[in-house]
Amino acid sequence: MSEKAIYFDSSKCTACKGCQAACKCWNNLPTPYELNSAGTFTGTLQNPPDLQPNTRIIITFNEADNGKKYGVNWAFGRRACMHCTNPACVSVCPSGALYVDEETGLVTYDSSKCIGCQYCRSACPFDVPRHTNVGLTGDNIKINKCTGCVDRVKQGRKPACVSTCQPGALQFGDRDEMLAMAKERVEYLKGKGFADARVYGETEAGGTHVIYVLKYPLSQYELPENPQPSGFVDAFGILKPLTAAAAVATVAGLGISYATGVGYKRPTMRYDEANHDVVDAETGEVIKHIDREAGEL
Repeated sequence: MSEKAIYFDSSKCTACKGCQAACKCWNNLPTPYELNSAGTFTGTLQNPPDLQPNTRIIITFNEADNGKKYGVNWAFGRRACMHCTNPACVSVCPSGALYVDEETGLVTYDSSKCIGCQYCRSACPFDVPRHTNVGLTGDNIKINKCTGCVDRVKQGRKPACVSTCQPGALQFGDRDEMLAMAKERVEYLKGKGFADARVYGETEAGGTHVIYVLKYPLSQYELPENPQPSGFVDAFGILKPLTAAAAVATVAGLGISYATGVGYKRPTMRYDEANHDVVDAETGEVIKHIDREAGEL
């Protein structure tokens, strides 16, 4: 199976949020029913305002004034895991919970291995990973993010979000094909007067497995211009060999302790009640006399 990619064309997106609903349904992600449970109203139709432990994908809204009377450029974006080719989150995961699926190139995880350190979120240049049960005493903190629906893909199906997109803004296939499609679409949009149209994800963050077609300037989407892994990744890279060195030193110290202790045998002792002596059980040699009157016993 060749590397796969999710294709998102912002010029075709109608912001119906069907992808959000499909993601929740397939991945059994609960939705709270309380008023304003997703956050305080911010004056935009974007809901929820950001990714959450129970929301892996959101459609972003940017209502930019286009200079015309009552005119608004609706820039609809997609915010979820970008499935980087060289994912920073994987590089800092100490438990091996996060990994790149070798068949598809998608970044997925094994929640049973997650130790709740949240290093992945600190490292991600897109601030994507979220964690459940954060702040709840006694509950295990577990990572939650888009997996690319690897379970579906390996059965020949499209990711849940793609399968429900009626206007065709979302597509799924081989990464090379999705990239070619995106470039062709950008040229079409530029021919229609959208001079700032561009492909995003071809080279950003070393190349991603989510390919965007952006209709408007990048500033109207919740995407960084030049995404770079957090400095935490470099620090973690330094700490890794230091930790390894410390581990080696510890093992070496234990080895020395063992070597120096080879041949040593603690004597088996018994108490001679008649004489009040502690003696070597094997040789009968008196190790210590107990003076009961002095209160030594």
